[in-house]
Amino acid sequence: MKQSQLLAPTLRDVPADAEAVSHQLLLRAGYIRQLAAGVYSLLPLGRRTLQRIESIIREEMESAGANEVLLPALQPAELWRESGRYEVYGDELIRLTDRGGREYALGPTHEEVVTSLIAQEVSSYRKLPLTVFQIQTKFRDERRPRFGLLRVREFLMKDAYSFDADWEGLHRSYETMYAAYHRIFSRLGLRYRAVLADAGAIGGEGGTHEFMALADVGEDTIIACTACEYAANLEKAEAAPLSHAISLDEHDGGTQALHKFATPGIRTIQELRDRMGIEPSQVIKTLLYLADGEPVAVLVRGDHEANETKIMNALGATSLELADADTVRNVTSAPVGFAGPVGLRARIIVDREAAAMTSAVTGANEEDSHYRNVVPGRDFHLEAVADLRNVQAGEACPQCGKELAAHRGIEIGHVFKLGTKYSSAMQASFTDAEGKENPFIMGCYGIGVTRLLSAMIEQHHDERGIVWPAEAAPFGVHLLPVSMKDDVQRELALKLYAQLRAAGMETLLDDRDERLGVKLKDADLIGIPARIVIGKGAAEGLVEFKSRQESDAELCSVEDALVRASAILGK
Repeated sequence: MKQSQLLAPTLRDVPADAEAVSHQLLLRAGYIRQLAAGVYSLLPLGRRTLQRIESIIREEMESAGANEVLLPALQPAELWRESGRYEVYGDELIRLTDRGGREYALGPTHEEVVTSLIAQEVSSYRKLPLTVFQIQTKFRDERRPRFGLLRVREFLMKDAYSFDADWEGLHRSYETMYAAYHRIFSRLGLRYRAVLADAGAIGGEGGTHEFMALADVGEDTIIACTACEYAANLEKAEAAPLSHAISLDEHDGGTQALHKFATPGIRTIQELRDRMGIEPSQVIKTLLYLADGEPVAVLVRGDHEANETKIMNALGATSLELADADTVRNVTSAPVGFAGPVGLRARIIVDREAAAMTSAVTGANEEDSHYRNVVPGRDFHLEAVADLRNVQAGEACPQCGKELAAHRGIEIGHVFKLGTKYSSAMQASFTDAEGKENPFIMGCYGIGVTRLLSAMIEQHHDERGIVWPAEAAPFGVHLLPVSMKDDVQRELALKLYAQLRAAGMETLLDDRDERLGVKLKDADLIGIPARIVIGKGAAEGLVEFKSRQESDAELCSVEDALVRASAILGK
């Protein structure tokens, strides 16, 4: 394509509201433009790159035996009510009503729609297993859109759904998609990890993995072992249990009587440390939540952070929020900062590390007072003990015992074993070989397609601009004649342009009437893998060749430039 005909408005200055590097470069290089908060237009370079990514995804999905479909974005609300998710999904679900008063939702995902479709079209085990996929626009009313394409309200997703007759079949389908995801992200040149994850609003009855692109701007924390393959999202990560319990006095803490002591104005763990010399690891902190509207006390060690996803899963709750000051006073008879488990009039759930302590400091449910020598199991019941906290870097791996490390990541894909969550709720069944009706055993598999643009740039850029991997670049070769007014340069440029395209290499010819410096800066910003500059050496058949990944250009023959470009692009 000729650059004079391309809508690719580049910017020299960094947009003030763009925090992430990928957001800055997508705007500066003319790939996207914002229409509203979390809503973006893709310009030609962005669309071409997205098409390259889509092509790789389609190849791997079809290679894995999946059928491509296109499902409606406008979904009847009754489908969501039938699955039980209409209220559960929350404020992210964009709801609307047509002129006849019928309620709809703009699809953030398509489990309900695809379950309804397959229930109508597949009635026998003979048509199973079956996997379908689509690449389609999704809508979510994000509370805080940010970081360009990383967190938006409208985006492109690849979602696939498998239907099997039994759990063994689901396991095979899941492993097939899991392997396909590895091939997709590897072909795109991404550094990523597949990590254990929580199912969230999608739900399900089996395992789930997230695929995380490693990047400092990522909103997710990954906990990964430094020695083995264990890796999990922070919401799911566990550490090996402590080898021994912690107490104020390792020798006789469990034999000392409960003792109340004065703590005037001391409400926080840090204040206990600073003013009383009590280490956070010697404290059990009592956090009061409202779980589905009912008060519950969550006990964790003072140096640990509660994990609300684990708490919700342990309680089987659909909503969880910290209790307000009035609720705290009603439950504890004390202001915020003095809650404790001894004599507390509320349900109590205890983190396993807190439960292992032989003696601890806690709030006394009385203003300006705490207890010493609190013994779990003696001074309060241990009816519900679970892993309720965030794992910290440096702790021991639950699989091999070696050290865990923390990384930041961008979620780019998620695979779920749904089981019968949707098929049972929506009466989607098939007839087995014995003539019995059984619900489909389902899996679902998503990739954030537009998010991949940002994730790839976060990993592939330098101080001059984007550095696209060859598989995803909008063009393979950027052809830059110094002057299109020079007859020799123009003729060689057009000849080389034709040769490159004939060899299957998508080429962008910069035929603009611009200074070479402007062209070079735009070329680096746009990030096309191979660059060929045609200048004074054109008369001798010499051009300047440079890979975007390298810092120096080299003078070579036209034939050599063709060979080098072909090698970079794998042609």
